Amino acid sequence: MFLRISVIITGLIFMLYQQTFAIPAFARQYKVSCNTCHAAFPRLNSYGEQFVKDNLRMPNWKDTTINTGDQLLALPKYVPLSIRAMAYAQVREGKYIDPVTGDSEKADTDFQAPYMIKILSSAPLTDKISFYFYGILAEKGENGKVIVEDAYFRYADIFYTGIYFMVGQFQISDLMFPRELRLTFQDYMIYRMAGITYDRGILLGKDLEPVTVEFGLVNGNGIEDNFKINSPGYQRPDHMFDNDRKKTAFGRIGVDIAGVSAGIFGLYGRQKTRLTSNAGIDSGSRYSDKKIYGFDISGNINEKIFWFAQYLYNDWGKFFDDTPNKKYNWWGIFAGVDYIYNDRIVISSLYNYADAGDFDGTSTVYEGININTVTFTFSYYFMRNVKGIIEGSYDFLSKDNDADYVGHETKEGYILIGFDAAF
Repeated sequence: MFLRISVIITGLIFMLYQQTFAIPAFARQYKVSCNTCHAAFPRLNSYGEQFVKDNLRMPNWKDTTINTGDQLLALPKYVPLSIRAMAYAQVREGKYIDPVTGDSEKADTDFQAPYMIKILSSAPLTDKISFYFYGILAEKGENGKVIVEDAYFRYADIFYTGIYFMVGQFQISDLMFPRELRLTFQDYMIYRMAGITYDRGILLGKDLEPVTVEFGLVNGNGIEDNFKINSPGYQRPDHMFDNDRKKTAFGRIGVDIAGVSAGIFGLYGRQKTRLTSNAGIDSGSRYSDKKIYGFDISGNINEKIFWFAQYLYNDWGKFFDDTPNKKYNWWGIFAGVDYIYNDRIVISSLYNYADAGDFDGTSTVYEGININTVTFTFSYYFMRNVKGIIEGSYDFLSKDNDADYVGHETKEGYILIGFDAAF
C-alpha cells in the first residue's frame, strides 16, 4: 500500500515538473538563478539568509500568484514543488554490530543509490503567513514509505510586534546551523547525539538588530510516535503526538556584528531513563532531567570563505534507572570551513568531536557518543543545482578492546563519491 502511494505521488510530481520547467521551486517562482540565494547550493549567502528572515518570500511575491478576482485568495500560478536527489558509492570501515549479541555484518564497499529522494515545497499564503515542508520518498535504502520531516506554518508579525511565530515540525538545531544546508555528506554529529533534531512544537522569535531572541516549546519525543485517544470510548479517531505532560523548552540569544554571528543556546526537558542491562536499549521507569547549553559562532570572508563552530554541553541527570545517584554529562563540538573557489569548485572541511567519559564502562550504546573525526569534501558543480562530490573522513579514535559490543567497535573512516541534485 505504502509503495503504491509512493509511486503515485512520484508520478504526479514528475508530471508537475514537466509543466513547471524542472527548476527549483523558489528560482522557478521568482525567475531567478539559484545563486541569488545560494553561495553554492545548499549553502545560503547573505541574500538567502534574508530571504528566510523575510518569511520565505520576495517583495513581489503577489506577482507570482494567479488573478482570481478575489482579494482574499492568493494562489501560486503552479504548485511550487522541487526534488532533491542523492546517490553515492562508498568504501568505509564501519559495520553493523548487534550491541547485545555481537553478531555483525560488514560490507567494505556499498552502492548507496538512491541515498535520498526528497520532495520540497513552500508558498506564501497571506501577507504574513507562509508554509514550508519537505518529505522523503526514499532514505538510506528504506523504500516504500513517505516520511515528512520539516512541515510548519510561519506567521511573520504577530499583532504588529515584529515577533514571528512558527508551529509544526522543525529541527531545534536549526536555531544554530541547519543540517540541511551543510555542504558535507558527514553530519553535525553532536546535534544527532544530543537529540535536538526533529520535533513538533512552536517557536517564537524577534529580531532586535543586532540581537535576535528565539524561544520554543516541543513535545520532546521526536516525530516518530503517535498514540490513540481511547479514554472517552470505543473507536475515537483522534491521536496524541505526545504521551506525557512534559514539554521541552529551549531558546537562543544571538548577535550579528560586522559579519560575525554568535549565540548562546539553552534547553531544558525531561527524557525517559534507560536500564544499563541489555546494552542500555531498554527504557527505565522514570524521567530524568535533560539540560543542554551551547555556544555557536560563524562568519564569512567576502562570501567566499564561510566558517562556523558549535559547542554543546549535555547534562543528562540521573540517566540510568539502576544507578539513580549518578549523573551523566558529556560535551562535544564541530567546526568547519567552506571555501567557494569559483562557480564550479567548492572545498569543505568538517571536524566532529565528542567526549562521553561519564558513560565509559557502562557497557551501553551511549559509550558510542565518543567521536573524533575530520572530513574533507571536494564538490564540483556541473550546474548551479547539480554537483558531484568526493569526500573522505578519517577517524582518530582507536577501536575498543573490551569484551562488550558497544562503543567504538570499529573505525568509522570512509571515502565517498556521488551526486547531489535539486530540480
